[in-house]
Amino acid sequence: MGIWYATREDVKSALDFKETARANRAVDRALEAASRSVEGLCHRRFYPEIATRLWDWPNQQYARAWRLWLDANELISVTAVSAAGVVIPALDYNLEPNEYGPPFNRLELDIASNATFGGGATHQRNISISGLFGYRNDETITGTITEALDASETGVDVDAATSAAVGVGSLLRVDGERMAVTGRSMLDTGQTLGADLTNQVSAVTVPVASGAAFAVDEVVLIDAERMLITDIAGNQLIVKRGWDGTVLAAHTTGAHVYAPRTLTVQRAVLGTIASTHALGATVARWDPPGPVNQLTIAEALNQVLQEQAGWLRVTGGSGGQKEATLAALVALREQVWDSHGRKARTRAV
Repeated sequence: MGIWYATREDVKSALDFKETARANRAVDRALEAASRSVEGLCHRRFYPEIATRLWDWPNQQYARAWRLWLDANELISVTAVSAAGVVIPALDYNLEPNEYGPPFNRLELDIASNATFGGGATHQRNISISGLFGYRNDETITGTITEALDASETGVDVDAATSAAVGVGSLLRVDGERMAVTGRSMLDTGQTLGADLTNQVSAVTVPVASGAAFAVDEVVLIDAERMLITDIAGNQLIVKRGWDGTVLAAHTTGAHVYAPRTLTVQRAVLGTIASTHALGATVARWDPPGPVNQLTIAEALNQVLQEQAGWLRVTGGSGGQKEATLAALVALREQVWDSHGRKARTRAV
């Protein structure tokens, strides 16, 4: 899978109907398509990637001898620049536009310096830039890992806060390594149910030994029923029962409480290197721009619902049905293009 701009849990929560428990593959397929669609609409990739990229010089954009347009290779930060194998010091170039970047769409040599592009035996791949490419590197610290990791493990145990804050499709960073979450599985929290729980929707208080061991928005599993934690009062979890298509059921005192705290991850993504990580290492979640996240969810929702309707989704009653116009989705696409689309420019300027 590629990098997604929303998670499986985002889409399932928005749908909020029982069939989502049996629709993971459909949701994942829709998220992959939606993320690539948003990139196509905006003509840019938003996620951060460590890479070294090369340009010919001179080339078709040779309008100013000191200016290199990056086009789709937008930069967040730079670690090294060279031309014909000669390193250009950081003091001898500027990333532009400096008033609001990143993302930076061009690199300009300081014309007061002696730095130049070109030279060497050939114009091919003359300029080399190493750095962090993408739109922005906005992150939220979610919590920690609860085990030490070697460089090859793909099952990562995390704390309650991280369990609540990430989903399938999240892009995480532990130390200098990025990991893409591809799955989640239940882990025994070490807590048990402190009193019997009836099979009534109104029975929303779950007593445990320590409420501090859980987090709001975390999903817990008791027997075969999933529950969403909506609040925590002392050692009482306030939950929404029968979550994610599971069946409302009665539970007895002492039943074990599980939570999806084991993440299945793809290691060393986006140019990072797989490495060891100590117990308690901080987990940071990369956050896509808000409008991009919302459009990805909307596009994925539309695809899931259209598939269920055989791409013949209609609105209105039996006497006046008509095909859904999706006007709100079209308007959202236009808004995201206006706010986050990479616009065309004139090369000669």
